[in-house]
Amino acid sequence: MITNFFVLSPRGDTVIAKSYRSKSGVGAHERSHTEAFFRKVKFWDGVAPGTPGMDTTLGLGSGGNKLSADSLSGGSGAEGSEAKDSKKFGDAPPVFVMPDGYSYMHVKRNGLIFGCATEKNISPVVVIELLSKIAKVFKDYCGTLSEESIRKNFILLYELLDELLDYGYPQVTQTENLKAFVYNEPIVVSAVADTGKMINPKTASASAVHKPVISSVNADGKKTSLAANQKNEIFVDILERLSVLFSSNGYVLNSTIDGCIQMKSYLAGNPQLRLALNEDLIVGKNSGSTSYSSGVTVDDINFNDCVNLSEWDHGRTLSFYPPDGEFIVLSYRMTGEFKTPFRIFPSIEEVEPNKLEIAVHIRAEIPDNHFGANVSIEVPLPHSTTTATCNVVSTPGATGVNAEYVSQDKKLVWTLKKFPGCTEQTMRAKITLSGPCTSQIRREIGPINMSYEIPMYNVSSLQVRYLRIAENMPGYTPYRWVRYVTQSNSYVCRL
Repeated sequence: MITNFFVLSPRGDTVIAKSYRSKSGVGAHERSHTEAFFRKVKFWDGVAPGTPGMDTTLGLGSGGNKLSADSLSGGSGAEGSEAKDSKKFGDAPPVFVMPDGYSYMHVKRNGLIFGCATEKNISPVVVIELLSKIAKVFKDYCGTLSEESIRKNFILLYELLDELLDYGYPQVTQTENLKAFVYNEPIVVSAVADTGKMINPKTASASAVHKPVISSVNADGKKTSLAANQKNEIFVDILERLSVLFSSNGYVLNSTIDGCIQMKSYLAGNPQLRLALNEDLIVGKNSGSTSYSSGVTVDDINFNDCVNLSEWDHGRTLSFYPPDGEFIVLSYRMTGEFKTPFRIFPSIEEVEPNKLEIAVHIRAEIPDNHFGANVSIEVPLPHSTTTATCNVVSTPGATGVNAEYVSQDKKLVWTLKKFPGCTEQTMRAKITLSGPCTSQIRREIGPINMSYEIPMYNVSSLQVRYLRIAENMPGYTPYRWVRYVTQSNSYVCRL
């Protein structure tokens, strides 16, 4: 199936690599090939390697598409800087072919790149799912997924790889099924601070979430058992990712919610759980029900294999035995009209033939007891932009407000550490062009892209009514932690 597997750090260093077969004595796992793969992902130019006129040594292109040494190292030469300004790098697709003849596939998790190569014609979806499963298993057994945790637990992870893959074919990919075959213990490392913790510690995930699923060894070499001094805890996350497209006058053209309910259980004895959602939850827009017009309506729901749906139709209640590690109980999708958390109102005015004024007004339509964390707004500008100045009009309560022009990428970047609900923020920018503003240049402006995270808030109004143990167990009082998080997936406004 796959020829080799590797994990790369954000710098491109190979953290883990394992080869399952080679071609003509040359393995695609060798350093030159992983370097070529990383450079292609890092500096993706939208051109598939191997096309006519492309350099086939490193897969980085030639002629007008080739990166010079000065441009890669940030050289100060005029030619290097001009090529740097004229070249726009986007995100590499998860699947592409390199000149060495292998198809490379990868996923990104916590800044790490989980990738593999294959010379067979296999389904990319299967391989992407396999890579995601491997990343999940690594996280379950290490507690936290980071470069440090992988380096400190490489013996354990290689042992897991031996059980996960046999000659490049998947064998056992479930966390609980791997416990019988794994004998090494993980070394626990501290988790990387997340964005929620920097804003509001009450909405951040608890440190207990980062515990491994098996007994571990701490940094001092002392063994910590899961059974000793462990609270009976279960963590529930309701995660929603929004995809919204606005018109230039602020109207919503398209909107989608992709949500899931994610759990991680540390309950002794693995008891059966009962999870209840909104009683007025409607599945399918064409269900024909009109009596619950004010309820929550989702297009479709997918359940985990462990879920028992015997009480779902009449009580919207799920029962299941939670498997080891982190798992998704259900995922759902909602399309159509819903109240967007932020509204974007842009405007462009041509004050002189070569000067423009851009204003971006954003209104937070979430309640005043909520806020947007780590908000970032990007406005691409024309290639002919010479200078740009920004100023921000912010309301009280907003923190970490900054706006700047990034000349290297030709875009305006506006960031807010905290965007309170029921407030409005405005950024104005004066743009100077090297020539007159034509219709072609106007089309190079935008679209506006916004990213954010809203803790303890969800747009769909899907709620967990209760989470309890199915059987009556005297003296068994588990701790239940429920968290709501809304994130932007693709929040775009046309200009």
